[in-house]
Amino acid sequence: MLISFRRVLLSLLGSAILAFGLYNVHAFSVVTEGGMLGVTLFLHHWFGISPSISGLIINAACYLAGWRTLGRTFILYSIISGGGFSVFYALFEQSPQLWPQLAQMPLTAAIVGALFVGVGVGLCVRAGGAPGGDDALAMTLNKILDRPIEQIYLISDLLALALCSTYLPIKNLACSLLTVVLSGRIIGIIQRVPKKNA
Repeated sequence: MLISFRRVLLSLLGSAILAFGLYNVHAFSVVTEGGMLGVTLFLHHWFGISPSISGLIINAACYLAGWRTLGRTFILYSIISGGGFSVFYALFEQSPQLWPQLAQMPLTAAIVGALFVGVGVGLCVRAGGAPGGDDALAMTLNKILDRPIEQIYLISDLLALALCSTYLPIKNLACSLLTVVLSGRIIGIIQRVPKKNA
């Protein structure tokens, strides 16, 4: 298996952008993400478990479940992205939050957060992996259930938002739905950018 230094750097850049946005926007603004990211924020809110820990455990379980279906190259870059996310999030936790005023502006937080999540995840996926286990789980379920992968992602996001409805006001839940839709669109745009021949 050949490892590309450029793809490793792209994975780490994406995971750093994602961790920065989740820590500085979502974790403090009462706006959440869907899928496994939303679950990590749910666990952080109710149980005080850092996403740097819960994200690593949840992602490892998803990658393990999809090992046979997804192949070693995808798993390798996903581990780099997921591990990078955990390390970067733990580093960002050592600093004060940059934009505390976003806690009072959920709509702005939803848009800004979607930019960080969309660009961060988009770069990781473009590199060949993913910082969250959502992709591994969705691809595995797609193979097993023979359902469109978009439906699996949507169900994952809605389940996470349902969990987060236990602490989010309706306005913030609506903003969270907006951030999920926007970040998904941004990921798609980044994936469609033509790649240069290496």
